[in-house]
This record gives sequence, C-alpha cells and structure tokens, in this order.
Amino acid sequence: MQYTAELENMCCVRKGALHDPAPIPEEGKWVKVKQIGEISGLSHGVGRCAPQQGACKLTLNVKDGIIEEALVEVIGCSGMTHSAAMAAEILPGKTLLEGMNTDLVCDAINVAMREIFLQFAYGRSQSAFSDDGLPVGAGLEDLGKGLRSQTGTMYGTKAKGARYLEMSEGYVRRLALDENDEIIGYEYVSLGKMMDAIKAGMEPNEAFKKFTGTYGRFAEAAKYIDPRKE
Repeated sequence: MQYTAELENMCCVRKGALHDPAPIPEEGKWVKVKQIGEISGLSHGVGRCAPQQGACKLTLNVKDGIIEEALVEVIGCSGMTHSAAMAAEILPGKTLLEGMNTDLVCDAINVAMREIFLQFAYGRSQSAFSDDGLPVGAGLEDLGKGLRSQTGTMYGTKAKGARYLEMSEGYVRRLALDENDEIIGYEYVSLGKMMDAIKAGMEPNEAFKKFTGTYGRFAEAAKYIDPRKE
C-alpha cells in the first residue's frame, strides 16, 4: 500500500465504534453481509434495452453466493430469445458478482441482472424469511403448469377498439361481444397443457378441445370475433 508523504506525516486518530453493515434477511437468518459468498436467496429482476424495444424478467436462485438456477423470460424482440438462451447457459455456476460483471449479450438481460443484484444486496429476496430458502428448481414454479411464461398481449386502436390476444390462461381464440359490441368474455386455449397432453399420447384434436376454456359471460354473447382477423 502506498501513502503520500502528507499522509505519512499525520498522526493517527483511532476509530472508536464498530460500524458493521446493517443485517439483512437471508433465508430465515439475519446476516451482516461482507462477502458475496454470504448471500443466498431467490429473487427477480426486470430490465429493458436501451431503445426500450424489449424487456426481460430474470429469476435467480442463489446459494452461498453461487447462482444455482436461472430463469430468463424475454418479450418484445426476436433477438432477445437467442440472448436469453446464452444467458441461461452462462449464469449458473457463476458467483453473483461474476454474473453482475458478465456481458449477457442483450441490454435488457444485463439491466435485469443489475436490478436483481440490488435485490440480493439489500435483502429483498422472495425467500428472505424462508428457513433455508427455496430448493433449486423452484424458479420453474413461476411458470405454472405447462411451463410457459405468464404473458398478456392486448392491442387497441381508437378506430376499432380493443383486442385480447394472449391472457394468463392462454392463447385467445375468440372474443365475446354483447349487443353494444362491448367485450364480455373470451375463449382461450392453454397451449402448455395441450402440448403436454399431446406428448403424453392424446390425439391433438381431443387435447385441443380438452384445454379450451372460456372466461366471463362468454356464453351470453351476441356475437363472437377472431381478435386477430376481425
């Protein structure tokens, strides 16, 4: 360590009180974190790219400073899916600090990594008060049955009104309209569940019918429209 001559000539004033870091919740324990290896938890971070063309939701499960599990969900940009594929390979096995300082290819994923780092650094994890945290694999629970991201896609214009395209239940096939042409419900297909059934041997048409459902006052509609074509 090098010191300037001016500093060398100064007398020493000792520090009195011990100012430890404030304790943060870490998987059911209060920890005064001084090293990355002391951080554990499952948390989420959301980021967007510079032109705000796409967004990423990143979920990490960290144990003793090591990223054990990464769920990367992206929307809005075709190239982001390929970047997400790379990030899913890159992140597991790295320390949380390494992940923070790794180029994850896409701006939105990099920003999500920065935001999730702050969540962990300040003890704002989903598992902060859960003894021993969540097991590795818990990140997939965010996707629900069928392991598909929870997405919502809506479109609307002043001239023609709203169109529901994708809801949390699944792909929207038809909108139900009343006598005033107002939306009162919709019909959807749960694509994840349908594909699981087909992979298990169910006939595609049967699976399609089984996992088609409705929401709202769908049966009372005066007419039905295809939100993508009508």
